[in-house]
Amino acid sequence: MDPVLIGEILAGLMFFGVIGMLMLGFPVAFTLAGTSLIFALAGMAFGVFDPSNFGALANRYIGFMTNEVLVAVPLFIFMGVMLERSRIAEQLLMTMSKLFGRMRGGLGISVILVGAMLAASTGVVGATVVTMGLISLPAMMRAGYDPKLASGVICASGTLGQIIPPSTVLIFMGDMLAGINAQVQMAQGNFAPTPVSVGDLFAGAFLPGLLLVGLYLGYVVFKAITDPKSCPATPMTAEERAGLGKELAVALVPPLLLIVAVLGSILGGIATPTEAASVGAVGATLLTALRWRLSFSIMKQVVISTATITSMVFIILFGASVFSVVFRQMGGDNLVHEFLSNMPGGVTGAMIVVMMLMFVLGFILDTFEIIFIIIPITAPVLLALGLDPVWLGVMVGVNLQTSFLTPPFGFALFYLRGVAPNDVSTGTIYRGAIPFVLLQIVAIALLFIFPELVTWLPSLSR
Repeated sequence: MDPVLIGEILAGLMFFGVIGMLMLGFPVAFTLAGTSLIFALAGMAFGVFDPSNFGALANRYIGFMTNEVLVAVPLFIFMGVMLERSRIAEQLLMTMSKLFGRMRGGLGISVILVGAMLAASTGVVGATVVTMGLISLPAMMRAGYDPKLASGVICASGTLGQIIPPSTVLIFMGDMLAGINAQVQMAQGNFAPTPVSVGDLFAGAFLPGLLLVGLYLGYVVFKAITDPKSCPATPMTAEERAGLGKELAVALVPPLLLIVAVLGSILGGIATPTEAASVGAVGATLLTALRWRLSFSIMKQVVISTATITSMVFIILFGASVFSVVFRQMGGDNLVHEFLSNMPGGVTGAMIVVMMLMFVLGFILDTFEIIFIIIPITAPVLLALGLDPVWLGVMVGVNLQTSFLTPPFGFALFYLRGVAPNDVSTGTIYRGAIPFVLLQIVAIALLFIFPELVTWLPSLSR
């Protein structure tokens, strides 16, 4: 049999083998590396894999650890965890609930707006969903909200941190797409490739993030009009109204200043994402200190949580690097190139297939697992076919945001299930998320039809 064909068959089997092992619940990083090593041995037996290719892994790992862009990841995680410990989210939720609670759907609107603000200042999905679940869900239930609507609003709002900058997913995708785009353009004879930065992806994701917020708000308003019993108003006393202005200023000003300092410096070209992340980390620490909550115990918790989350993400990246080396050396990239290049509809058909694959994988895999496996395989082909790397990155980001909402393994659903009262069933949480998954699909369709929603803002800074 043709060695090239054997290699491509083994590469295809390895891809589905990794997916199967992950579905069985094995640890992600070890599954990626372990399964790849098994197939590498099989490839050596058939003479289609050279073990000397593993020599490139050391340089790749050192590159990850010395990459200045990726330093922003632990800094943004630190910022998010520190803000969660400072209870800024709690104060925001309480104040916004008073502001909008007097209107039908007001509590739902306040949760969405606070979710958007927390996304722009923390980007940590788990902390946001848990915080809003602990504070807002009981309040919404006491107000008579439909448990499905309340659960869906909290889960969807919490996931906005995946797409609204600063997003750790966008940082990794920006770094990956920058390297892939440079390789593709140089292969096409362009030895001065157009640079792609994390800042470009942040700028590109800004309007889509606002689009999602608008769709969520529109859905709550629609429910308030068509089914007022599902989201009733909450009365407020005269005493609460009297002090609302001061509460609003105290709750809103600190996070808004942090958002302007971090995102404004990135989008304005004043600072790199890494520099802005360091400003955000220091700013979050100062806010916590100003609230008299900074202590050795809090700092210890924040550092341990930051190290844990960062280590989890990077060890998945290291395992995915083993997978990428084996997959490519056995001809898997050629297999993917032939498959996508021959799709009906050309580049549009290829993009639709990749997006559908990622959407389906979102039902069973985590966001980082998907981007570390799929992006290195498919992005070179899609960029070679002429897609804008910033548009591709943002489209993937919005698509993968749904992986937090799609049953059975949507992590936002798990986070809420962990803090929801017993009278809110798992099935209720799942059903509540479905309308927001559909809204995500609507957003993807709009970005597909109107790519300027992604490319316009980055083009202003080029």
